[in-house]
Amino acid sequence: MSPFEMVVAIVLISVVGSLFGKFLKLKQLNLEFRARSPGADDEALRRELGTLRQRVAALETIVTDPGFELSRQIDKLAYASRMA
Repeated sequence: MSPFEMVVAIVLISVVGSLFGKFLKLKQLNLEFRARSPGADDEALRRELGTLRQRVAALETIVTDPGFELSRQIDKLAYASRMA
């Protein structure tokens, strides 16, 4: 075996070994993902979703309030007068 062939063989073995290691790690992660109990996370996600919906509703109320737009326009005019 020539030195060139030996170098190619070593590189090929290391690349195949690296790919095989990544394949095994991915397979392990997939098995861990499937093994998780979905019931425990579902309740926490439902609570978080409910909280986020309440927050969005509060923000919609604030933004659609006519006083909010008036306040924004006043702030804009005050900023423009300070810059002039």
